[in-house]
Amino acid sequence: MTSTFRTLGCSGGIGMGLSTTAFLLDQDILIDAGTGVGDLSLDELKKINHIFLTHSHLDHIAGVPLIADAVGASRENPLLVYGSSTTLSALQKHILNNIIWPDFTVIPSESKPFIRLVPIEIGKPVNINNREIVAIPVKHSVPANGYAITSPSGNTIIFSGDTGPAPDFWDAANQFTHLKHLIIETSFNDSEEALAIISGHFSPRLLVEDLKLLKDLNTELWITHLKPDNGDSIFDEIANRIKVSNSTHSFPKKLTKATTLTF
Repeated sequence: MTSTFRTLGCSGGIGMGLSTTAFLLDQDILIDAGTGVGDLSLDELKKINHIFLTHSHLDHIAGVPLIADAVGASRENPLLVYGSSTTLSALQKHILNNIIWPDFTVIPSESKPFIRLVPIEIGKPVNINNREIVAIPVKHSVPANGYAITSPSGNTIIFSGDTGPAPDFWDAANQFTHLKHLIIETSFNDSEEALAIISGHFSPRLLVEDLKLLKDLNTELWITHLKPDNGDSIFDEIANRIKVSNSTHSFPKKLTKATTLTF
């Protein structure tokens, strides 16, 4: 049985028609919870039981407190929010702190809160109804991870989250023998490569160089997290660099809010 991976938001910023990172795995799991979750109906939000966060930056977590506020009272069980201990600590300290937003980890009661935080570790799988989700290492400006998700069919999709060059990421990706899709970020033009390095992101040159480490030549490549001001030019630079390099990998595609992948 296959799973679906629906793009709710994939932009590196906001603007008309643009939403930040969020993906819906089947009907019940979110991978990141950026502003893209606002496109879901209340009925769709109520079906979400699990949220897996890549890191604590606002464009990836903004939907967590808002979902709890919108449908927490109508849920029978807490919404389970997974992430590294560092990511969850930041969410608790800086968002769910009764200043920026109510602390839904103890509201309406400690025994039955709207949100329950679940720490995870790199390399240790979480199994939810025959779907295996594993945090994999990346390199960003704050502690972060990507995710490898294997569906009941045995196929895998990997989402990098926010990262720059990271050999450990490719080592982890190469462990999956049925890697159908790889969603990987590129946030800046080559002219902004210094900014990309400082902020823990890819530029086209850095990405194409790192792609040499991916062993599976049949994996479909999807580019995400393009900054709104330069999105088209960033992707064009990637395409041009891949042509020049004569790469034998699948030619990358630009991820959009209309993209739903099956695996």
